[in-house]
Amino acid sequence: MNLNQVTIPSLDVEKAVAFYKTLGLKIIVEALPEYVRLLCPDGDATFSIHKVEQLNPNDGISIYFEVDDLEKTVSDLEQKGITFNTEILKQSWLWDEARLKDLDGNNIIIYRAGENRKNPPWRIN
Repeated sequence: MNLNQVTIPSLDVEKAVAFYKTLGLKIIVEALPEYVRLLCPDGDATFSIHKVEQLNPNDGISIYFEVDDLEKTVSDLEQKGITFNTEILKQSWLWDEARLKDLDGNNIIIYRAGENRKNPPWRIN
């Protein structure tokens, strides 16, 4: 089984698309103002956004985007006007992360895990 896509809700899909395009995703399906599907810049995973009339504040959606060079990615995004909620943090689970929120309050984590992404020292064999 392979992850195909993640879909998130948005009050304004067009504004959300602009935000995610700034992160580097590319539109592959466009049915504005109701829906878009985007391709991640690396790999073949896709990400979609669908319009809702209201957000459920209890959803707690978190989206993780892995990059090879976290420092450069964060710096490049900051130069494009993206504001992060944290500096780059070294987490106890051996990932380096920088966190921000999208326009609808979804949690975005830009991270670098390397070998620890799938093979942390505590992995069950």
